[in-house]
Amino acid sequence: MTAEIHLGLDVGGTASRWTACAPDGTVLRTGSGSGASGHVFNPAEKLKFAKVLENIATELASANLKPVSLTAGLTGYGTPAAADLRHLAAETLRLDAASILFTDDISLAYLANFAPGEGHLVSAGTGSIGLHWSESALIRVGGRGILIDDAGSGSWIALRALDRIYRCLDHTGSFVDVEPLARHLLDAIGGADWQDVRSFVYAGDRGRIGTLATAVARAAAEGHAAAIAILEQAGTELALLAKALAARVGERPVGFIGGVLRLHPAILASIRASLGPELRLLEADASLAAARLQTRAGGGWRQILGA
Repeated sequence: MTAEIHLGLDVGGTASRWTACAPDGTVLRTGSGSGASGHVFNPAEKLKFAKVLENIATELASANLKPVSLTAGLTGYGTPAAADLRHLAAETLRLDAASILFTDDISLAYLANFAPGEGHLVSAGTGSIGLHWSESALIRVGGRGILIDDAGSGSWIALRALDRIYRCLDHTGSFVDVEPLARHLLDAIGGADWQDVRSFVYAGDRGRIGTLATAVARAAAEGHAAAIAILEQAGTELALLAKALAARVGERPVGFIGGVLRLHPAILASIRASLGPELRLLEADASLAAARLQTRAGGGWRQILGA
């Protein structure tokens, strides 16, 4: 027998997570997959998001689960892409377009962790952004992409590290003075030639670039000073997002989410040095929160999300 479910989806640049809930909010199935973004104007990104949806549809069908709604938080989401995203999701998941709601992943994460106006949220994953959300205002800081900023994010860490090793190469003719940072980065890229690095960075996307942050963390774990300094600066940059929100809105409890926070202790130590020990590390499941939204009585949450 096929069971109807509400589907919640949380999509980041490097990974996606989904939850299927019964109408009473009971979790029936969860899953994860590759990352994507809301940049569906880019054919490659549209294909990546389509693959995410297709894999979910296959898993739900194999479990005899039929989605009747979708609430999704998507990195890089913007309202100009809403119609394309809704059409793609409706077609792949066989849903009525009216039962589909897209928002950006940071808004969904805020709703999963705070009541409106309760706190400040800083997200540090492939990109970085800060958010305060009340009934009367939505304040965002940062989050403008790796070509402009995304300071403290995984992609920012990776690019700072690459810049560091190539500046060394330019001045000395070798990577000797930046071992083991160069070794871990080039191993992760899969080649030591500039052509290998250029192809990895310029033929990829920010999600792919962001994976190199783990190489920086491995070098830091070996005590490499340049790697540690980059991670400490990442923490300082993330703390600045929280300070920007406080300057705009006022002091609130600050919560941090994202995989960057787990890379190396130097990052959290740097954040705490800037903000104090009271910051919260948040673990609420955004895909679960999304799935359960559609089970709520009333539609106040739709106004919060701007639907």
